[in-house]
Amino acid sequence: MYLVRCADGSLYCGVSNDLAARVAAHNAGRGAKYTRPRRPVTLVWSRRCGTKSNACRQEYRIKQLTRAEKQALAGL
Repeated sequence: MYLVRCADGSLYCGVSNDLAARVAAHNAGRGAKYTRPRRPVTLVWSRRCGTKSNACRQEYRIKQLTRAEKQALAGL
């Protein structure tokens, strides 16, 4: 799972098994609909979760955090 900072300063959380390719896809406009108008994105945090199921659970938990809590997690 990963957290990227968009050009407008917002944060986006996602899950991928190939992080470099996923960040490149976001920056090419082929990533999530949310990040397309907010390019370029910069990877600010990532974590291995073992299984996709575990990663999705962790992603949900992170998406419930406030902006300040997400920034603290990423060390921003």
